[in-house]
Formats: sequence, structure tokens, C-alpha cells
Amino acid sequence: MEENNLSVVLHSQGDLRLEKRPVPEPGPNDVLIQMHSVGICGSDVHYWQHGRIGDFVVTKPMVLGHEASGRVVKVGSAVKHLKAGDRVAIEPGVPREMDEFFKNGRYNLSPTIFFCATPPDDGNLCRYYKHSANFCYKLPDNVTFEEGALIEPLSVGIHACRRAGVTLGSTVLICGAGPIGLVCLLVAKAMGASQVVVTDLSPERLTMAKECGADFQLTVKRGDGSQQLAKSVEDLLGAQPHITIECTGVESSIQTAIYATRSGGVVVLVGLGSEMATVPLINAAVREVDIRGVFRYCNTWPMAIAMLASGKVNVKPLVTHRFPLEQAVQAFDTTRQGLGIKVMLKCDQNDQNP
Repeated sequence: MEENNLSVVLHSQGDLRLEKRPVPEPGPNDVLIQMHSVGICGSDVHYWQHGRIGDFVVTKPMVLGHEASGRVVKVGSAVKHLKAGDRVAIEPGVPREMDEFFKNGRYNLSPTIFFCATPPDDGNLCRYYKHSANFCYKLPDNVTFEEGALIEPLSVGIHACRRAGVTLGSTVLICGAGPIGLVCLLVAKAMGASQVVVTDLSPERLTMAKECGADFQLTVKRGDGSQQLAKSVEDLLGAQPHITIECTGVESSIQTAIYATRSGGVVVLVGLGSEMATVPLINAAVREVDIRGVFRYCNTWPMAIAMLASGKVNVKPLVTHRFPLEQAVQAFDTTRQGLGIKVMLKCDQNDQNP
């Protein structure tokens, strides 16, 4: 194994560097992974541009990247279910202690959880990366490394649709057609949603939504009234949707989500915007519209792998750009400019295939 562990490191706001770091040694319950494909997430770009997300502040150099897959090259002494050569998808959130959240199966809410590329924890945008073996999932032969990396954003869609209660015959409004809006669309359809409306400012993104199975696309213009948009959604569906999944975090869009949702329905907030938002809470209350939050995901990797392996969900069209690891800064700039949908970094010099 080469000793070159080229890594993408954020030193501080705006200061992104490629540097060589030591290859880590796996502990008893870890595996060492030769990274293959790592997607760039909006949060990676946000840390680079702003140096923080909410209370998570970059105070020391941090390796970016958390949408990842690779090949096991070394296993810790206590690891039973994986061996060298196994292709794996990596779940980036690993609980550090067995607290109440861990015990009731909602480990994503554990305040001390380790999470790749959330300060101060290093991510996996590098050549070699060490991770808890319990949070590495073996990929079937018919699932590519890139699909393995896309399980991370796909998991957000799974968790959002579970929290929303999407089921056979649900009608769903999805606000935002970025990567997360699109995975919510794919999962909602796979879970049996009968009709899905997707809204966005960008006609290009709505074209992608149509290709991903959206029944209706609604182009939003800045300054559109939220109640008017809600009415447009109802007109398209012939009735208000049972469920709205809000993926933008924009205040006006959250307002639209509430107004648009049928009485007794559910609004799930996935997108993150400013800390405070003015929304028609009383409208939601008197109509018994439940508002539910989403924080990442939990217990989604096995379902995601099954969905991909069975062909129930196709995430391949989401990857629009690919760069070798050495061109990471260019790749980040591509994402920052909002070009395409998902930018994938290829970390294995000898295998740049999907």
C-alpha cells in the first residue's frame, strides 16, 4: 500500500488545500478503506465558503467529505463481518456513546455523535480513511461505488419520507429540486406516492425532476406569493397534497409548504436556512397539519442498498460531473457555482470508473 494519503483539507474559511497526511491505522473495531468515490455536498461547500454551519465552526484543519464508498484494505482484530477486498458504503455518523437516543434507535440525535466533516471530526475525502466497521455496509456486486456514495444523500430522502409517512397513494409536494429534493422524489415514488409535484426556481433542475419521475413541475419566481403558489399546487393535483417535503430552507417556501398541505397532513422540514423563520403556525395548528423536522438519518443504509440493488431506485443520473481527487478545488468550485446536480470525486488513481 502506498503511503500517499492525499487529503482535501479545509484550514479556515476560504482556505481549501490538498495535502498529504499519514495513512491511519485501524483500531480493533475499525476498517481501513481505500476511498473510491466521494460526492461533494452543499454542506462541504458551505464550510469552505463560510467556515461554519450554525454552531458547528471550523477552528482547526478538517478533512472534508461524507458521501463516500471504497474498498476495505485492512480490518481491525475484532471485526467479523468484513474482510480486505470488500466494497463498502460508509455511513458517516457514528454514535460515541450508548445514550438514550442510541437505545431507542434514533442515534442521529445523540449530541456526542461522530460525523464526518462536521467540526471537529475529519471526513473521508482522501485516499485512505479509517472508520467504524459497524457503520460500513457491504455493497452487492451490481451496485457501483458511485451508487454507494450516493446512499448518503439517498438516506436523507428515506428518512424524510419515513418521517412524513409516505405510503401507497400519498400525494406529495416537494419544494426544491436540488440533490436532496430529487432523492426525496425518487424515494417517495419508490414508497408508493401516486402523484408528486416538485417546485424550483431553476427550469434545468425541474427538467431533471421530470426525468426522475415527477408528475408535475412548478417553476417558482422570486417574489411569488406563498398562498398563490399553494393554490397552484392544488390546481395541479386537483386537491391539496397529503404531505409536503420542504428541501430549500427558504422562509417563503416553508410558508408555501404549510399553506399547500391538506388539513390533517404532514410538513417535513429538510432544508436548512436561517435560524428564525416567520411561518403561518396558527394556520397549521387549526388545520392539524403536523410539522416535523429531519436531522440527517438513522437506520437507512440497509434499505438504501436494497432499493439500489433491486433497481427500485436509480440514482445514477444524479451524477453530472466527475473529477480526480487531485482536481478537488476545481470540483468544489463547480458545486459552488451550482453547475449540474452531483459532483463526484474519484479518489483511487488506478480506478476512476463509476
